[in-house]
Amino acid sequence: MKPRRWNWYLWAGFIVCLIALASYFFIFARFSVTRDVPWVNFLLFGMGAAFLFFGLKRAYGELQQYRGRIAGPILSLLSLFALGFFCFLIFYQTRQLPASAGAPRIGDKAPEFVVLDANNKAVSLSSLLSTPLANTQAPPKGVLLVFYRGYW
Repeated sequence: MKPRRWNWYLWAGFIVCLIALASYFFIFARFSVTRDVPWVNFLLFGMGAAFLFFGLKRAYGELQQYRGRIAGPILSLLSLFALGFFCFLIFYQTRQLPASAGAPRIGDKAPEFVVLDANNKAVSLSSLLSTPLANTQAPPKGVLLVFYRGYW
């Protein structure tokens, strides 16, 4: 009887899923492009799932040639738990942050501020409210403030 070959697809898929879980916290959480929407980690989880799929197909399709009928479902289940834990942290736990006590509420008057515009000119709230609009002589009645999450 010929010994069965090692099914490396299963182990590669499991390791890629572990890397996808750990790399977010150690590497990708530092950058706003991958922190706000962890697309790289989801691509890694998808790649790990593809390896696991082909490994399971190999283990159950070619029974006499490859190993993995026991390890395959176990590694797949552990990878699925890693993905579930990652999604729980990213989509649920990050939304459970407490509300800021000092943040203005909807309809509150904004405090005076000075920020730089796209041309690196200082712009204040009072200058926005006192400068007339382009085609009219009257100054605007209000200013819409939009806050973006993340770092720019």
